[in-house]
Amino acid sequence: MAFFKRKVQFNDDLGFGSAPVIKNQRVLNTDGTPNVERTGLPWFKFDDTYTRLVTMSWSRFFLVILIAYLIVNTLFALAYNIVGIENLDGAKGVTLRDQFFDAFFFSAQTISTVGYGHISPQGFITSILAAFESMLGLLAFALATGLLYGRFSRPTSKVTFTKKMVVAPYQNQTGLMCRLANLRKNSLIDVEAQMFMTFNETVDGKLKRSFYPLQLERNKISLLSLNWTLVHPITEDSPMFEKNLDELKVAEVEIFVILRAFDDTFAQTIHTRTSYQDEDIEWNAKFKIMHYNDDAGKTVMDFSLFEHTEKIAIA
Repeated sequence: MAFFKRKVQFNDDLGFGSAPVIKNQRVLNTDGTPNVERTGLPWFKFDDTYTRLVTMSWSRFFLVILIAYLIVNTLFALAYNIVGIENLDGAKGVTLRDQFFDAFFFSAQTISTVGYGHISPQGFITSILAAFESMLGLLAFALATGLLYGRFSRPTSKVTFTKKMVVAPYQNQTGLMCRLANLRKNSLIDVEAQMFMTFNETVDGKLKRSFYPLQLERNKISLLSLNWTLVHPITEDSPMFEKNLDELKVAEVEIFVILRAFDDTFAQTIHTRTSYQDEDIEWNAKFKIMHYNDDAGKTVMDFSLFEHTEKIAIA
C-alpha cells in the first residue's frame, strides 16, 4: 500500500537511489554527509590527499602534521646514524640513544632551516643528506603553509539547524517546522531552502524508497539576519496530511533540509544540509521566540533559546 493517498509528481531521487531503507538507517546524516559506507577503494589515493587534508577536522589535521614531522625527522636521524654519527661535528652522544637524539634534533634544525650551529655535517655524504633534507623542508613547509591557507580561506557554513522538528499550529491548520540560524556575524544573502521527504512505500508490488518535495510557506529570503523558521503547511496536498507518528515510523520517514546562500564575506555560494527522522519530530509543540528588544530598542538574539520548545494544544 502506498504511503500517499494522492500522487505527488516528483521523479528526482536526490542521488540516493530507490533501494528501500532498512532498520531505520539514515539516508543523510545530521551533518549533511551521505550515510554511505564506501568500500573497495585504494587505501591511499594521492590525488585525494589535498581534499582530505583540507576538509578534515583541525585536531586531526594538526595530528597528521605532527606525525609526519616526527616520522620524517626520525627517518633522517636513522640515516645520519647509518652514515656515521661521527660525521656530525658537535654530536656528543655516547650511547645509541643519545646519538639518535643528537641526529634527530640536528634533523629538526636542518629541515626547518633554523641551523643553530651546535652540530654541523662533515663529509660529502652527510652534507648531501643535509642539503637534501633542507630542500625537502622548504617544500614541506611551503606545502603546509598552503594547506593552512586553503583551510582558512575555504568558505564554510556556520548555519545551524535545530535538532528537532515540531508540528505546531499554523494559519488555522498545522505546520511542520524546523529552525535555523547563522552562528557567524557575516551576512548571508539570497538564502534559499528546500525540504524533501523520503520514505519506504510499495509501488507496483515492490518496496522502494520514494522522494517527495515538501512545499514551504516561504522558501527564500533576501537576508538572514535573525533566525529563520521553515514551515511546511500540512494541508490536504501535504504528504504529512492525516499522518501520525506510528505511520511515519512504519514508513521509515526521513526529512531533508537543504540550504543555499551567498556568503558576503567570501563572495561565494555556500551550501549546508541536515536531516530529521520520525523520532526527531516533536508533536504539539512550538519553538520559543529567541529574539527580543532591549531597553535601548535594539534587537537581541538569544542563542541559548535556539533549541527550546514548549508544548501547545492543537485543536
